[in-house]
Amino acid sequence: MVRQPITSLSGAFSLRGKNAIVTGGNKGLGLGIAQAFAQQGANVALFARDVKSGDEAVKGLTAINPDGKFKFYKADVSSFDDARAAVKSVVADYGDVDILVNNAGVPSIGNILDMDENLSEWYRCINLDLNGAVHMTYLVGKLMRDRGVGGKIINITSNAGEHASKTTNMTTYCSAKAGLNMFTQGIALELAPFGINVNAIAPGFTESNIGTDPSHPVSEEDKKKGQEMMAKVIPAGRMGKAIEIGALAAYLASEASNQMTGAILTIDGGHSLGI
Repeated sequence: MVRQPITSLSGAFSLRGKNAIVTGGNKGLGLGIAQAFAQQGANVALFARDVKSGDEAVKGLTAINPDGKFKFYKADVSSFDDARAAVKSVVADYGDVDILVNNAGVPSIGNILDMDENLSEWYRCINLDLNGAVHMTYLVGKLMRDRGVGGKIINITSNAGEHASKTTNMTTYCSAKAGLNMFTQGIALELAPFGINVNAIAPGFTESNIGTDPSHPVSEEDKKKGQEMMAKVIPAGRMGKAIEIGALAAYLASEASNQMTGAILTIDGGHSLGI
């Protein structure tokens, strides 16, 4: 299947009537992406583990677009069984899936050699950040392929997947995101004949992902200091906003991006320049 080019900008960025799944869509970058989709007219299914924040996110999306359909599904996508059950529920509720955003993930800070002998921290991060995206792509990709009208898959990676961190030991996280970058390119080649575009967004420091590692809690005061410190090393002079990641995701989900697949788009205010 060949994705046809747009012939006009009129409606090219609209997602009206499209059904999207956003993993980790209850907060942070995932919520920013879900909000952008809602503003563009999409129906959104949110996958996450926390029911309370998931339900709150649904209320917020409904306020943005009262005519849209928004629902939360409790799911841990690092578990294939959990992911499969949730996708099955979405199909029953929404019918088709046009857009998949693999955003669910956890940060991981620390030295590999300081981990326990089970390497539990390594597997915790890899299983969600990388394997979770593989699970969802396998399940939803099959639906898109068999449906025969194409689709859009967007993986949220990180600029940490392109450059090892010199300031903080993040080997596990960097490895997971680097793996997701390569998975993006490989699966883009596999799915291109079916009209399924697969791309990745690699954010840098954003205000929504500071202090989100439960193993390294951060106070509000330290979070503010961290944001000020990070802003100094970003050429653009500030950290990113979740809605800015959402705007790029909305483009990749739209017909305007039909000729783009296998791309890894860095959006970090120039932070990775010269590294």
